[in-house]
Amino acid sequence: MGMAAEDIKIIFAGKELHNSIVIEECDLGQQSTLHAVRNPHKKLKNQCASSSIEEYKSESSDLNESGSKPMNETLTDLSLDSSDQHNLSTEEQQDNRAHFYIYCPGPCKIVTAGKLRVKCAKCNSGAVTVDRDPQCWSDILEPNRITVHCENDFCPASSLSEEEFQVTYAHFYFKCTRHVSLGEDDKVIPLYLIRANLRNVPCLACTDVRETVLVFPCEAHHVTCLDCFCEYCIVRLQERQFQFDSVEGYYTLPCPAGCPDSFISEVHHFHLLNAELYNKYQRFGTEEYVLRSGGFLCPMPDCGMGIIPPTIEEQAEKDDDQRRRIQCIGGCGYVFCRLCLQGYHTGKCEFQPLGASTDVSSLRNYSVDPLRAKDAKWDEASRKTIQVSTKPCPLCRTPTERDGGCMHMVCMRAGCGYHWCWVCQMQWTRECMANHWFG
Repeated sequence: MGMAAEDIKIIFAGKELHNSIVIEECDLGQQSTLHAVRNPHKKLKNQCASSSIEEYKSESSDLNESGSKPMNETLTDLSLDSSDQHNLSTEEQQDNRAHFYIYCPGPCKIVTAGKLRVKCAKCNSGAVTVDRDPQCWSDILEPNRITVHCENDFCPASSLSEEEFQVTYAHFYFKCTRHVSLGEDDKVIPLYLIRANLRNVPCLACTDVRETVLVFPCEAHHVTCLDCFCEYCIVRLQERQFQFDSVEGYYTLPCPAGCPDSFISEVHHFHLLNAELYNKYQRFGTEEYVLRSGGFLCPMPDCGMGIIPPTIEEQAEKDDDQRRRIQCIGGCGYVFCRLCLQGYHTGKCEFQPLGASTDVSSLRNYSVDPLRAKDAKWDEASRKTIQVSTKPCPLCRTPTERDGGCMHMVCMRAGCGYHWCWVCQMQWTRECMANHWFG
């Protein structure tokens, strides 16, 4: 390149590396990106910067002139917030090297160790040097907390005049340590509640001291080991006792000690569960959202599609029977009554949804002999078969089974004889004949 070694400086993860650093010993991982930039030789950095920026620079001027170790060797373990950082002594902060845990949604799809990276918030270039290390998670997760010097000649900030000078901030992100890096856009989700247990805090459930723990976001920062956290999640999930945080809109859990304001807002922490349980968590969360939004779950067995019906204003021109008609579009296609959740019908509902009119007080003193209960079981399989293979007459609600043939149904109940469509579950019309007479 025709340049002397002293004219080049190496930047990695927001730090200019000292000349004494051996790259092989930096534990960079596969396909890590290092930036080689021209050394400005004592060139002052934006002399017209504001006093606050000058304060940052004065703290790190010696470091930037001579270089330093990589950030993974200088960064101490981050506290949840800045107030907690002061509880550690200087010696403890020096001994506590930072540990990061992430969820990799890419090729790994697991919770694993992560590595912190930084780039310019304006031009997305990784050729930046930070003016100070992050001290807490807020420095990483929140924007405009730490300033940087960007070495990219094409950065919008570098093209401004001294009068137009703007502060350049850092944008922190994480990468997975398990798979080969896919470039600077290969990002993962930080799980900031999972911490290395450098303080040897016992688990609040089993009292064991584990190497890796989860710290709840409550004021007391209660600690649980990952095994007990998973058990806590599984029990609450099986009982459908996850809670809907109406403020943030998350289906989540609070601290098991009952602390206020302790909901887990980064729900990717629940990826500590296996894939089957996490899928169940997502399904329950979706169902909870649908129900809270005034929607329904399709009552057809093995369907359960979430349905948010039109509002009353959107159905103002329809009569009462039409407003009660709900169809599972995008699911099984089942048509049912929005009031009783039975197959669609005209007239009054004969049944109410299970639990709608149950008198709890009448059940308090009700006891059942287990031996008698053994012989008093309704055949659930038969009931489901009937519900799946039959539909009620929209007029008299007599269950009707279709055994081949066309979609034109005639109720065989004496005194009814209603002509209706198997697909629409409404009165048979010429439109039904044209659209789906034979399916």
